Amino acid sequence: MEKIQSLGRKPQEQQVIAEEAAKIASEEIAAIVRNIETVIQGKHKQVELTVLCLLAEGHVLIEDIPGVGKTSLVSSLAKTIDCGYKRIQFTPDVMPSDVSGFSIYNQKTGEFEFRPGAAMSNIVLADEINRASAKTQSAMLEIMEERQVTVDGNTYKMKQPFMVLATQNPIDSLGTYQLPEAQIDRFMIKLSLGYPEFESELAVVMAGAQAKKNIHSTVTAEQVRALIAMASQVQVSKLVSSYIVHIVEQTRSHPDVKLGASPRGSIALYALSRAYALSQGRNYVIPDDVKYLAPYVLAHRLILTHRAKTEQKKATDIITQVVNEVVVPVEPD
Repeated sequence: MEKIQSLGRKPQEQQVIAEEAAKIASEEIAAIVRNIETVIQGKHKQVELTVLCLLAEGHVLIEDIPGVGKTSLVSSLAKTIDCGYKRIQFTPDVMPSDVSGFSIYNQKTGEFEFRPGAAMSNIVLADEINRASAKTQSAMLEIMEERQVTVDGNTYKMKQPFMVLATQNPIDSLGTYQLPEAQIDRFMIKLSLGYPEFESELAVVMAGAQAKKNIHSTVTAEQVRALIAMASQVQVSKLVSSYIVHIVEQTRSHPDVKLGASPRGSIALYALSRAYALSQGRNYVIPDDVKYLAPYVLAHRLILTHRAKTEQKKATDIITQVVNEVVVPVEPD
């Protein structure tokens, strides 16, 4: 990994990483994914997307039924990258100060001291986030977008890497609150793990709790920061950038969509496409990267019309339709 860091450092005037550096970075990313997969069996796509979201400096919303490995995925990621990890178990009585922190008066010094909240870490698990009240959920808005917390007029920056991974249960509505659109839009991707296949579940059962105990760190926080910097240097041509914006624009005019994706969706798709290209050993993004990632990045940002909901249409199918209709750009010879 030391070689990655040296290859990834380029003079300021040169913003695109070398092909050799991209190939080495892809091997490192693959090693991170493999390490997590020692615990999360048979979910390669979901594990890979979670790691790529970290490198693209995004957040992940995992919505699925209980017991399929949502929390295990987050804890395995935290152990793999050897970073700070904190878990917030959201309940209706959790206060915003529990998340962001608070100031307390020190009688010895005569001054107020800041006590960090649970969100002041590298990897933050917001478990069952939809069980918190709207007041507490609003404390996450600044944290997720600005990567900072403001308490009593003082601003405290998060350390890089920083990532929020939130889980929610889609079937148990008792004691839950609907996530506001502004918060949902701040998640780069939305995932669902689903039930494992027979062989994967058999491997999980036979491995038992020992798999979680045996997982070890493969990279440090400094190495992750180097990969994040490299992902931000992957080249995206103007044609591919236009392709991204065209796809997002089409979601706003689709007849089944009441509210389409925002510019934040365009930015998220742009950033995640860079990270995905790096994981494939390339220093440039191609349209196929965008087509593959679009449903994960854009679907949860759409608000469908009442008619579309009545007809049980899915946002992912609408994104797939939009992607197929938008003309793929071709670079001139």
